[in-house]
Amino acid sequence: MIFFSPTLFQYKQPRKCRSYHNLISIPILYNKKKSLYLNSRNACLMTRTICIIILLSFFSCRQATELTEKEKSEIVISIRQTLDNYYNDIRESGLLAELNYLDSSANFCWVPPGYTQSITYDSVVSILKQNAPNFKYIDNSFDTLRIIPLTKELATYTGKLHTTITDTINNQVNFSLIETGVLIKRSDGWKLLIGQTGSIQQ
Repeated sequence: MIFFSPTLFQYKQPRKCRSYHNLISIPILYNKKKSLYLNSRNACLMTRTICIIILLSFFSCRQATELTEKEKSEIVISIRQTLDNYYNDIRESGLLAELNYLDSSANFCWVPPGYTQSITYDSVVSILKQNAPNFKYIDNSFDTLRIIPLTKELATYTGKLHTTITDTINNQVNFSLIETGVLIKRSDGWKLLIGQTGSIQQ
């Protein structure tokens, strides 16, 4: 899971990243006039992301032997632990702790809330470094989470999560997000590879 909040991008808009254009920073929570448009846009982007994940799942399944139920269970437990550790590290150390859980390869791409295009790993690093000092405390928790192992090295997940953000002057914002993505297993553990996070209107 990758954490991007709609309020995060109100502070500094990232530079255009290589291979993508017209990245837009939109304060979703505070712009009711655009809520219907953004919901429609997020739905389209989420659908596209899910299609990519389904295609990835199809080709992965064709290229790998079928996992046993025991192997699937072990992978699910491992990924749940990874996501728990990820949330705990962000609570304790802030946004920059997220970098330990992202895949730094050229294949990484993610669509944060309010964006019309996916962004690269380098763009994520830049955004996090710029905005980390603006936040005092970040608390994420899953309301629902489904993990589907594809191979021993790939898995998909979909979840609804609740986020609470406290900035440096103690302003607090609560909101809900929906997220779908792909994790890949590297030598140092599971990493977030591809996906999208969208806001849910309250």
